[in-house]
Amino acid sequence: MTGFQYDHLQTLLALAEEGTFDAAARRLRLTQSAVSQRIKALEQSAGQVLVQRSNPVVPTDAGTVLLRLARQASLLDADARSALHVHGAEGSAFPMALAVNADSLATWFLEAVAPLARSGDVVFDIHREDQEHTTSLLRSGTVMAAVTSTADAVQGCSVEPLGAMRYRAVCTPGFQSDHAIASGDRAALAKVPRIDFDRRDDLQATLVRGLSDLDADATQARHFIPTSSDFARAVLLGFGWGMLPDQQCSVELETGRLVEIAPGRYTEVKLFWQRWNLASPLLDAVTDAVRAGARASLREFGRA
Repeated sequence: MTGFQYDHLQTLLALAEEGTFDAAARRLRLTQSAVSQRIKALEQSAGQVLVQRSNPVVPTDAGTVLLRLARQASLLDADARSALHVHGAEGSAFPMALAVNADSLATWFLEAVAPLARSGDVVFDIHREDQEHTTSLLRSGTVMAAVTSTADAVQGCSVEPLGAMRYRAVCTPGFQSDHAIASGDRAALAKVPRIDFDRRDDLQATLVRGLSDLDADATQARHFIPTSSDFARAVLLGFGWGMLPDQQCSVELETGRLVEIAPGRYTEVKLFWQRWNLASPLLDAVTDAVRAGARASLREFGRA
């Protein structure tokens, strides 16, 4: 195996992100033949096939390893250009790929990184993923950092706690009245219609299971609303009850637009920041912004 050439790694990265040789060629301003030759040369250096020639192309396990290397090399290159005040023809903004859960995106994360977006130093490539599943994107090298509920560091990453999001079971007063839910009637949660984000969302089911050994009725009506803002809107429209973070329901609870139907019971999701363990001023700046945003918006672990 020989050393990997930077332009070959960047060609692999373009191919993986664009999906086809033709699209990668347009992005790199090369011929399709030149892209193919670079990939073949990189495969010869690696001694392994790096992409499945499907439509779109799919990286092999070996290709995933080199894609991570390609993204790391791009980040270090951008850091060096910034330090030397050297800018490419298309500017110096670096594409920062991050994985963030939907509720963080809808409540605090974008505000935290907005100053960096406005600075022009980075452009964000946000991958929305459940907080339990963001680490898979780190392992594959698809993203450089993630907001995750996993406290154990992915290999090659560092991890630090951000804080916790507290979720409450809420519904509209009209929904409570229509289904004759008495105040504090936790058993009703297993019987009346509820809202789930998607079929992997277990926040509502976990709360039900934790209340007097209840379990959700197999016939319980479930709405699936797969965006955070629309999930909250569906609760406000009376579709059913659901678990909303304090950031999305505190005002509505104060004004009476929503009521809490399991008073005193809540779920806290602990969030962590995992990032590549690289000395990078750009990634450090994003980390500082996320850390400050979390400090302002999230609860400290264990805080009442």
